[in-house]
Amino acid sequence: MGRGGSVISLLVPSFTEERVLGAQGFCHVAGIDEVGRGALAGPVVAAAVILPAQIDYGWLSLVRDSKQLSPKKREYLLSRIVEVAVTIGIGRINGEVIDSCGIVRATQMAMKAAVEGLSPQADALLIDYMSLPQVSLPQKGITNGDCRCLSIACASIVAKVTRDRIMKELDQYYPGYAMAQHKGYGTSEHISCLYRLGPSPVHRQTFRPVREMIR
Repeated sequence: MGRGGSVISLLVPSFTEERVLGAQGFCHVAGIDEVGRGALAGPVVAAAVILPAQIDYGWLSLVRDSKQLSPKKREYLLSRIVEVAVTIGIGRINGEVIDSCGIVRATQMAMKAAVEGLSPQADALLIDYMSLPQVSLPQKGITNGDCRCLSIACASIVAKVTRDRIMKELDQYYPGYAMAQHKGYGTSEHISCLYRLGPSPVHRQTFRPVREMIR
């Protein structure tokens, strides 16, 4: 891991950004993150999480960006997040839409759907890296937000576990691609399966090397 990655891995998500917004009068601050942008198959999934203003749970010290956690720890933390969150919203955009409008727009659509799934609704947003011009709420994009901001880190866990479960289901519908293992990302095993079987209906036709196989 490079120097920048090492620094990020040492970061512990805090509740600072949420508290700052709370002091400004925002009662329902949602953290938003997505998973699956770089995958060759399957949907992009976003989650929005509103945590209670008063948080004092021992397990919160375990929360990190989902990529830094084992599957077992993600599942454990998901159950805790679901127990205490004020509300959680999830958005899912499939490969056909990704191919038609591009991954950035599709990611924004997934995030917007996640925000719209919140009840009560958010009154401010903290977003990992991106902005949502389609949502008319006060918002802040935070670089490496899933490593720095607690509600974004929680959203990353919710989105990751949700998408992993989807990919395991797709593995049953489209056997032979090992989607339950690589979750649609471009591993050597996945590429080998693609060359052997050709793309499935859930592969993103505009992403290389899938695009080159269907010319």
